[in-house]
Amino acid sequence: MAPIQTQQSVAGFVASDPQLSYTARGDARLYMKVGVEHYRREEDNSFTKLETTFHDLVAYKAAAEHGYQQLAKGDNLIASGRVREYSYERDGQQFAGEEFIATRLGHDLARTRYEVDRSPRQTGVGQEGPTRDAAPFQSPERTSHERSAAVVGM
Repeated sequence: MAPIQTQQSVAGFVASDPQLSYTARGDARLYMKVGVEHYRREEDNSFTKLETTFHDLVAYKAAAEHGYQQLAKGDNLIASGRVREYSYERDGQQFAGEEFIATRLGHDLARTRYEVDRSPRQTGVGQEGPTRDAAPFQSPERTSHERSAAVVGM
């Protein structure tokens, strides 16, 4: 069996207005500050809120375009991708930083209420993406004999 491919993730809230720009190659680039709240569990099982940290988040291409359309300041989000460390020089001083490069991002389902639109998304000029049956999965009805035969004992 192939291993599960994993990425780093961040859960937080959009702390700045998302900004959409374009790279020299014409690719969409989304930038926003993301706030991450931190808590410490106490001996009595209560939680103490610690200082919130703020981080740079960027996304490119389709993730940037969709993120810009869907996310707004204050929204709770989850993003997967990777952390990139970088350094730069300004006015003769050397600076270091890091940013989270999101390949996928969206609202945090545990903290956001919304409705899902399952209509086909446009993938190109005049093209529709693959459609998906919006009907929920219905398990086939089993007879009592089939149910008992499916149980495995140890």
